[in-house]
Amino acid sequence: MIQAFGLTSNPRQELPPAVDDVSFEAPTGRVTALLGARASGKTTAVRLMLELQQGRGITHFRGRPLHRIPHPSREVGVLLGEVQGHPSRTVRGQLRMLCAAAGVPVQRADEVLEVVGIVSLREQRLGTLSRGMDRRLGLACALLADPHTLVLDGPAGGLSAREGKWLHGILRAHASLGGTVLFTTDDAKEAARTADRVVTLEAGRVIADQGVADFSRTRLRPRVAVRSPHAARLGVLLAKEARATQRSVEVVNEDGNRLSVYGSNCADVGETAFRHSILVHQLADEVGDAGPAVSGPARARTEKVREVEPAVPQMAVVDASSVADEPLPVMEPPEEEAAAPMARAQAHAPSAQEPPHSTGTFVVLRADADLGGASSAASSSAAAPPRDERAAQAPRTPSIPAPAPPPAPLSPLPPPITIHPAPSPLRPLRYEVRRATGIATGYLTAAAVLVASAIVAVLLARTGHTPQAHLLAAWPQGLPLPPAALGAGLLGAFAFGDEFRHPALAADRGTVPRRLGLLCAKLVVAAAVAVSLAFLVVASDAVLLHLVYGEELTEVPADWLSTSASWLALVVGCAWAGVLAAGVFRSTTAGLAAVLAVPVLVVPLVQKALEGPSVRTAAGLPSRLRDLALVHWPFGAERVLAAGLRMIAQPVGSALMLSLTALLCAYLLTVLRPRAR
Repeated sequence: MIQAFGLTSNPRQELPPAVDDVSFEAPTGRVTALLGARASGKTTAVRLMLELQQGRGITHFRGRPLHRIPHPSREVGVLLGEVQGHPSRTVRGQLRMLCAAAGVPVQRADEVLEVVGIVSLREQRLGTLSRGMDRRLGLACALLADPHTLVLDGPAGGLSAREGKWLHGILRAHASLGGTVLFTTDDAKEAARTADRVVTLEAGRVIADQGVADFSRTRLRPRVAVRSPHAARLGVLLAKEARATQRSVEVVNEDGNRLSVYGSNCADVGETAFRHSILVHQLADEVGDAGPAVSGPARARTEKVREVEPAVPQMAVVDASSVADEPLPVMEPPEEEAAAPMARAQAHAPSAQEPPHSTGTFVVLRADADLGGASSAASSSAAAPPRDERAAQAPRTPSIPAPAPPPAPLSPLPPPITIHPAPSPLRPLRYEVRRATGIATGYLTAAAVLVASAIVAVLLARTGHTPQAHLLAAWPQGLPLPPAALGAGLLGAFAFGDEFRHPALAADRGTVPRRLGLLCAKLVVAAAVAVSLAFLVVASDAVLLHLVYGEELTEVPADWLSTSASWLALVVGCAWAGVLAAGVFRSTTAGLAAVLAVPVLVVPLVQKALEGPSVRTAAGLPSRLRDLALVHWPFGAERVLAAGLRMIAQPVGSALMLSLTALLCAYLLTVLRPRAR
C-alpha cells in the first residue's frame, strides 16, 4: 500500500508550488491512476514520493518511508521516462548490469525478458529500440528485483492501442498477485479502463479521489452542467418531465447549487428552467474529463472530509415516480456571498449525533420508466427521516460518557523531504565489470593504444636515440606521457564520465550515487585494465621490434624489476586520476584533462618547488631504515620501500601522487557534504 501525506513541492520564486498538500492512498492489490492534465503536478508528486526532489510531506510504502527501506529497488519498481543506459549496450547487457546493481541473480534478466515479450531483442542495442520496445524494457527494469510496488510515470505515453492494452494487462496481473500499482496519465478514458481507483489532480491539488465506477459516471459520460440558486427544484422538475416523456435522465446534485444532468441536452434543460421561471447561472455541455474546476469552498470542504477519511461520498438514488405527487420544494433566495463559506462550513461540521467519519450525501434524481421496483426502493431510501430526527428517536442510555482527551495539536507543516542516496549498486564490483565490458568503447580504445604504441616504437627505434625502457613503452622524450598512459587515463575517465552521461542507476534513485563502495570498484577495475594494457603494450612493442630489428632491442635490462614497477605505477596512476577527475567533475573530458595536467602543469610546479640548494637526496635511506628497525625486514621489503620512494622522488611520480591526493580529497568532500547537510 502507498500512503502519501501532505506532498508539497518547494515554491518556485513568485509562482505557487507545483504540488500543494497532496494526500491519497493506493491500496494493495489494486491499480491506482494519478490523473491530471499537463503541468498539473503528476510527475512532481511522483518524484516527491520517491524522494527524488526536495519538498515537504511523507510517503509510506507498506508502512515505511523509502529511506527506511534497506533495499528500495526490491520494494519499489520505478519507470520514469525512457530507459537510462548507453545506446551501444545490448538489452540483455543492460538487464544483467542492473541485476548486479539490485543484488539479484543474473538469471532474472532472462526471466523478465520473457515476461515483457522481448526475448528476440535481447542482443539489440538500446539506441535502436522503438518507443514501444523501450517501454517494454523499462517495465522489465522495474520488474527486475520482483518489487511489491510499481510506480510508473506515464507508462503508456506514445504507445499504440495494442501496446497500451498489453502494458495495462501486465499492470493488472501484477496487482492481482498482491502488488500495488500506481501510474500517472493525462487520459481519462485510459484511467477508467485500467484503474480501480482514480486520483485527479488539478493545479497541484487533489480535486477528486474516486472509485472507477464513480469516476466513470461523473467524469466520462456526456452531461449538462447547470448552476442555479434553485438547483434542487430544477432537478425535480427535470426528473418529472423525463418520466412523463419516458426518457432516461439522471440528475446529480453534486454541490449546493450545481447539477449534472445525464441523458439530456442544454436546450431541454434551458426550456424547462424558462417555463418554470428558474434563474440559471450556468448551462454548458461537458464531455469526458473537461469538467469545471472545483470552487474554493467546495475544495476546502472536500479536503476537510478527506482529512478524516478518504471515502467516496454515498449517493442516494431517487426515482421520479416517487416524487411525482409530492409538492415541489420552494427554494429560498441564496444567502449573501460573504456568509456563504461560513454557512457551508457549519453545514458540514460534524455534530454530536454524527459519527466522525461521515461524509456528504449526493442526491440523484433518476427518471427511468423501466426501473420498477428499484425506483421504489431508492425512493424509500431517500424518504428516510433526517439524521437529526433519527438520533432524536433513538433511545438514550443514562450513562454519561467519559470526556474525550483533547486532540493533539497538528504540525503546521509536513516533514521535509530530503534526497537520500540509495545503497546501490549492491554488488559494485560485479556491476562495474559488466558496465565496462558491455560496450565496445573500451575495446576500441585499447586497440587504438596498441596500434599507436607500435607505430611510435618503430619510429623511435629507427632514430636510435631512445633508451630501451622508453623504447618498449613507446615514450618519446618530447611527449609528456606515452600512449599507454593516456589510454589508461581515458579508460579511467570513461568509468565515471559515461556513468553520468548515461546513468544506468538513475531509473530508481536519480543521479549516480557517489558511494565509496562504487568508487573502490571502479578503481579496482581501472587498475586491472591499466595493468593489462601496460603488459600488452610492452609485449606487442617487443614482438614488433624483434621482427623488424632483431634481438638487439629486445634484451631484458638488468633493472627490469624497478623499471616494471615504475611503468605499472605510472599507468595505474593515470587511470586512477581519470576515474577520480571524472567522478568529481562528471565529465569524461575533465578526466582526460586531469591526466594531461599532471605532466604539463603539475610536473613543472613540482620541479620548481624542489629546485634550490636546500634540497637533500634520499641516498642511504635503506641502510638507515635497517639501522632503525629492531629486526631486519623480511623478504627484502626495505628494497621495495626504497624503490617506491625513488619513484615518488621523481618529478612525474611526485606530481602524480599530488594530483591523486587532491582528487581523492575532492571526491570525499562531494560524498560527505550531503551527509553533513
